[in-house]
Amino acid sequence: MLFVKREDLKTGMRLARPIYNNNGVLLFERNSKLTQQGIESIRNFGLIGIFVLEPAEPVPPMTQDDIEFERFQTMCVFSIQEELDKIIQTKRSSKMQMIASNIIKNYGHLDKKINFVQNLRSKEDYIYKHSLNVAILSAMMTHVLNLKVDEQLETVQAAIIHDIGKMMMPKSIMEKDEWSDTDRAAVRTAEIAGFDLIDIVYSSSPNIKRICAQAQKALESMETGEDISAMKMVNGAKVLTVAEKFDTMTAMQFGKEPVSEVAALRHLQENPKVYDSTVVNALIQSINILSPGVSVELNTGEKALVIAANERNILQPMILMFRDNSMIDLSNEELYGDLEIKDVMKTMDNRYVMNEDMLQKSGVQVETPEFAEIPQE
Repeated sequence: MLFVKREDLKTGMRLARPIYNNNGVLLFERNSKLTQQGIESIRNFGLIGIFVLEPAEPVPPMTQDDIEFERFQTMCVFSIQEELDKIIQTKRSSKMQMIASNIIKNYGHLDKKINFVQNLRSKEDYIYKHSLNVAILSAMMTHVLNLKVDEQLETVQAAIIHDIGKMMMPKSIMEKDEWSDTDRAAVRTAEIAGFDLIDIVYSSSPNIKRICAQAQKALESMETGEDISAMKMVNGAKVLTVAEKFDTMTAMQFGKEPVSEVAALRHLQENPKVYDSTVVNALIQSINILSPGVSVELNTGEKALVIAANERNILQPMILMFRDNSMIDLSNEELYGDLEIKDVMKTMDNRYVMNEDMLQKSGVQVETPEFAEIPQE
């Protein structure tokens, strides 16, 4: 699998992932071959590039839930972009509650974990995709935490709008890969302007600004070292803090390697003064991270397969070593205290490398996911 920039696309290339328009209508199915007209459509659609399959490469499996998640993300990103742009222009919200309710309807009532797959982001669409993913994570976590309906709705709305200040930064700063002290001061000024705008837009719902402001202060404390233990954070702010940091660390950006979910989770767990442990556990109960069938890399450089999750400590599952098929229980710290999972092995498009066949050959019985039918060329 390869990522190809839009200017380098050629006819005959096969798509590794489906492409949808802003209404969720399928434009190009995975495994379909690009035509010249299709290439022009992709360029006009504003994509920075797409993942394509190598000539003899089989189409990677996707479950129906994975496909629906991708479709939902595409639709919502356009809705969020339109709404945030309108809020900046008019200082008024017209569809925010509807967008938040739609996210909660789809991901705020689940009784199962999902594969939280990150889409590639550019500098132009980063804030919109980031806001959506933070909102989805917040919807799932508030459900696990059994927060009241109004708290859930406020938290998801806060997640969507929390970064609006960054949209008010000068474009010259947004385009930079690194910021100077002067740039950071300008970013901070924009963030304050964003909070002021949130205050205006949600004057009748002050808790939304409170959620955004408290989460921002908690995240800043990681850099400043400020003691925030005396700050009485509302539940929504605790959720937003965890969702914001997790998505920021694991975001898939062009030209920048994301931090693995394992490393991000370890960071959250190691800083309980900033990231509430109950909320972090709600995150663990919301998304698949180290589930059976996932291939991992250990701190020794060796590769292994997760064969049984550890509900008490997700970072210490039962694994099967590739080198000799030996089984190791990472929760047995007396024997394996120096051994830990460093990273999750992934495909080029950020999906987990799964090996259900090896599980079955090892006699491990797990629920086999239902993969969607692979379209023919």
